[in-house]
Amino acid sequence: MSRLPLHTIESAPEASRPFLERSQAANGFLPNLVASLANAPVALETYLSVGEINGRSGLTLAEREAVQITAAAIHGCGFCVAGHTAVALKKAQLPEAVVQALREGRPGGDARLDAVAAFAREVIATRGAVPDAALAAFRAAGFSDANALEVVLGVSLATLCNFANNLAQNELNPQLAAYRWEAGAHAA
Repeated sequence: MSRLPLHTIESAPEASRPFLERSQAANGFLPNLVASLANAPVALETYLSVGEINGRSGLTLAEREAVQITAAAIHGCGFCVAGHTAVALKKAQLPEAVVQALREGRPGGDARLDAVAAFAREVIATRGAVPDAALAAFRAAGFSDANALEVVLGVSLATLCNFANNLAQNELNPQLAAYRWEAGAHAA
């Protein structure tokens, strides 16, 4: 059970309602993350706005999802690992073995996704002060300096939703149950 109220469109603060409506329309259901973020309209607006901005980055959907799954696993956010697993499989059409590797924090055999996940891990571990060798390896995998900053953007988005979920202790929505992940059950 969530430690924070899970709002519906009707129960949410007025400023959160348009964001909840947009999220419900986009997902077909109201994710508990969004329902809990509705307690703070500015946090909800930030999450959705930064998510839209992140979607315009030079990274592909698969690469963005690699960043999100990697960060969520490191941050121990089962809700976000599950949610981004669903996106990676359904929308990005990633093979199940590649997604499982991302969830476990190990290489999955896709050189670009392995490189972006490794770089995301370095960004998190070093709080952005990645060693020269890590940046060089990221560049050698075909990524640009703009992409490096876009990984930082993705990590910042992940940090907001991962930490909000960890604070709220949101349960998975039934729509995400098939993608369940638990911290400690997997290497990250």
